[in-house]
Amino acid sequence: MIKFKTLKWKNFLSTGNVYTELQLDKNPTTLVIGDNGAGKSTFLDALSFALYGKPFRKVNKSQLINSINKKDMRVELVFQVGKHMYKIVRAAKPNMFEIWQNGELINQDANARDYQDFLEKQIIKLTHKAFSQVVVLGSTSFIPFMQLSSMHRREVIEDLLDLQIFSTMNTLLKDRLNSNEKELAEVEYTVKMLEEKIALTEEHLESLEADNNSKISINLSTVDDNKREIKALQGTTNDLAKKAESITNSINDQDTVKNRYEKLKEVRVKLNSKILDLRKRLTFYEENDSCDACGQEIDTEFKEEIVCDHNKKVDEINEGIEQLQTELKTAEDRMEEIMTKQQEVISIQNTMKELSWKERTLNDSINKLIEENNNLTDVTGNKAKSLKQLDTFEKKKENALLTKVDEVNSRNVLGVVSTILKDSGIKTKIIRQYVPIMNKLINKYLAAMDFFVQFELDESFNETIRSRFRDDFSYASFSEGEKMRIDLALLFTWRSIAKIRNSASTNLLIMDEVFDSSLDASGTDEFLKLLNELTSDTNVFIISHKGDTLIDKFTNVIKFEKVKSFSRIAS
Repeated sequence: MIKFKTLKWKNFLSTGNVYTELQLDKNPTTLVIGDNGAGKSTFLDALSFALYGKPFRKVNKSQLINSINKKDMRVELVFQVGKHMYKIVRAAKPNMFEIWQNGELINQDANARDYQDFLEKQIIKLTHKAFSQVVVLGSTSFIPFMQLSSMHRREVIEDLLDLQIFSTMNTLLKDRLNSNEKELAEVEYTVKMLEEKIALTEEHLESLEADNNSKISINLSTVDDNKREIKALQGTTNDLAKKAESITNSINDQDTVKNRYEKLKEVRVKLNSKILDLRKRLTFYEENDSCDACGQEIDTEFKEEIVCDHNKKVDEINEGIEQLQTELKTAEDRMEEIMTKQQEVISIQNTMKELSWKERTLNDSINKLIEENNNLTDVTGNKAKSLKQLDTFEKKKENALLTKVDEVNSRNVLGVVSTILKDSGIKTKIIRQYVPIMNKLINKYLAAMDFFVQFELDESFNETIRSRFRDDFSYASFSEGEKMRIDLALLFTWRSIAKIRNSASTNLLIMDEVFDSSLDASGTDEFLKLLNELTSDTNVFIISHKGDTLIDKFTNVIKFEKVKSFSRIAS
């Protein structure tokens, strides 16, 4: 059983730099009141943060630090489990997470997630989901058991019955099964490889007994054939090399031809430019009778003489261009011939590369055949070596087969254990034993609240609700007040089961406005009566807006107030 002792916090939400402290085990019933925003629900978030590193309500973790002081947020929780006293310290800015047992700090070598797992699984044995069903019920985050999905209902029950150990074992088992599968696959692969090596060695021994001389003779004949082919390839290569050299020599004027071709093109451009200039002047004299520059009239005889002279020059240049074109054509033809011969040289070079590759391949074949003949010559030594290898392979195979038998046996045992640890295995058997007890307790608490129905949960935690007249009902068909009675009956049942199992059993029960809207004055009295009767060994904290009607019904009252933007307990 977890017995919560004290909780204190500072710079947490609206709390300032002075610790606010609550004694959690001092009074049987405590009423927590205060105006909206005064901080009366803060201790729920502080308690959840201490245990799980996250608030109970939907508040961002970064918003937990007081927005005014902005540092030194710290929460400390003291509780007892069996004979051991624990203290949890969590802080932010700077960050801290410590677990103390009997005054000594528990090893923090593991990372924060593993440290949290150790706290939840080894110390408190209570998940946050179960925590929100049997310890703290908040109006903003509490989901009644009947509104949970089947999967989440089962998770809550497994926590209450302390069945997480089987889930942990199942996780470890899966790792062991994966390891077993890998080891079995490896040993099967080893056996297969050894069988192949044994087969190859035996085949080699058989080949050693064959006619080695015939094999050597065939190899030598192949070597001779390869050498003759190599000689023929070398002759062809030499002929191609000579031909390529001859072609290359025949086109050694390619640079001269190219330069001449470029110069002829330049001359052609200049001659064309000169003709254009002459024709421009002829056009001027043919179309004008006076000078553009001075305006003086041009003599007709002079004009005719100039026109005649220019026409003569144009004819001379045209003749030169025709001659130039002939020379250009000759140069172009030679250049085209050179390019054709260059392509022929490249083709010859590629053929020579192919012949060289064939020659290397034949040489490699010759070397392998010679090496094989050398190995075949030393038959006695190779046979002794192969027999020794064969004996080694046989022994290794025998050991591998023994290992395989062990791994197969392990797999069979693990398979049986896996079947036991499945949800349909041992956990279902344990749950099956507790379902009648749960149903008996639920109906007992419903009767105590004057709600006479027959309520039953099956092994999948689906409900059947019947009236005394055997009419069937569903949870959704009841009024809010009737649903409240069912929720309370389930709550008290889970706490009773936790006490029986000594798993999620605690001295603490906190309700944050959970049933305010569902209770009238009569219902409130009935609810408080139930709390006093059914939680005699429990420290109950009720956070409520109905302080004026409840204040005289509790053994202790705590009022939260806000002073200068900081929350505190009113003195």
